[in-house]
Amino acid sequence: MTQIETYDDHVVRLFLLAATIWGIVGMAIGVLVAAQLAWPSLNFDVPWLTFGRLRPDHTFGVVFAFGGSALMGTCYYIVQRTGHTRLALGRLATFTFWGWQLAVVLALATMPFGITQAKEYAEPEWFIDLLIAVVWVSFGIVFFATLRKRRIRHIYVANWYYGAFIVAVGLLHIVNNLALPASLLKSYPIYSGVVDAMVQWWYGHNAVAFFLTAGFLGMMYYFVPRQAQQPLWSYRFSIVNFWALISVYMWAGAHHLMYTALPDWVQSVGMAFSLVLLMPSLGSAANGLMTFNGAWHKLKTDPAAKFMVVALVFYAASTFEGSMLAIKSANSLSHYTDWTIAHVHSGSIGWVAMITIGSLYAMAPRALAQPKMYSQRAMELHFWLHTGGLLLYVIAMWASGVTQGLMWRATNPDGSLAYSFLATLMAIKPFYVVRVLGGLLVLSGMVVMAWNLWHTAADARARVIKPIPVPVPMPLPAAAHG
Repeated sequence: MTQIETYDDHVVRLFLLAATIWGIVGMAIGVLVAAQLAWPSLNFDVPWLTFGRLRPDHTFGVVFAFGGSALMGTCYYIVQRTGHTRLALGRLATFTFWGWQLAVVLALATMPFGITQAKEYAEPEWFIDLLIAVVWVSFGIVFFATLRKRRIRHIYVANWYYGAFIVAVGLLHIVNNLALPASLLKSYPIYSGVVDAMVQWWYGHNAVAFFLTAGFLGMMYYFVPRQAQQPLWSYRFSIVNFWALISVYMWAGAHHLMYTALPDWVQSVGMAFSLVLLMPSLGSAANGLMTFNGAWHKLKTDPAAKFMVVALVFYAASTFEGSMLAIKSANSLSHYTDWTIAHVHSGSIGWVAMITIGSLYAMAPRALAQPKMYSQRAMELHFWLHTGGLLLYVIAMWASGVTQGLMWRATNPDGSLAYSFLATLMAIKPFYVVRVLGGLLVLSGMVVMAWNLWHTAADARARVIKPIPVPVPMPLPAAAHG
């Protein structure tokens, strides 16, 4: 008798729920801190509500809480389907969910109160870092154990990207967070000065490379062909792009430290490898877009496909922009300006968030055993809210960044600065107001998605929360009556 093995989607559903909640929380904090830059009184004179205290919460909430939950959930979903096997070590997989959520809550709760290492993308203190390391190693064990018991000999390319993402992020996290605890809530890194900066941006840039790129490319390589309902345009090209990406990306982090105390030759190496990155980055974007050849008509009726296509466009655009901004002459204008903010958010809101949202819309009905999402119109509304908010945000920050760069470098005939710093702030304030509006639209779209997923999951909730049966007294037989 043949035994039928079903997929373990319980932990997938948990991560789907967490990603939705953290997406709203992280983006709501982002809207608040953006509004504080336009109207500083919105910090209400409360120290832990100031921009400097809350901005790390926004970054951590969106990148690691929202993005991390989505990556781990889709990873568990994809490795089962591509391996035709049930998720290995189910209890350990459940631990990775609760452990990750605990780490996120601890990080978000401590950073506003100054309990932080003050490192970009690596703010949590040592005791949280230890928890993250344990959870991440457990995540890797579950993934590779499931891969090992696969029933298909071939390892699909999406799993290559997920595997590289798991190994590289674990390595980056451990090396960058080596520290000496001075107390329960305070530690000091073992690195100092320029070395600390080099290690930090080796980590910081490769967190972008492997967490925000490789992981989400794994997501893209599975869900885009599924949504287009046709094979990947070039499987061989995807393998070439994989090896090029992981070989080159590790060397580009120094471009974050242009015009600093970093040795000039290290800055030049970062610039050179950033330009080489154009090939695998644009190659992956082209591979995804070309997969829709012959299926472009789906964009008329499938909002999930719309999210994926626009995500790939922004992936191509933001990676091209990143390589261009790594050129020293261009960087001299953009460095320390809002142009960098525009670049980061065209990648995060445009590429990361949109490929995640499209993938969640594609995955949710299957993970919840439903034929489709509850409301197609809500998905359409979400797409236009998100796209409109993204364009408002990015265009406003591009304009602000160029304005800043040009005003800062403008000089009078005698060599003195033509504009004061305050004059620059007054010139860019309207762009900050537009950014808040864009952020509100993106946040509204996330709320619409949460509403849609809540109703899509109605049957799943009913199966989990079963009504307690109440015994109904049976009437006595007629013969029993006195």
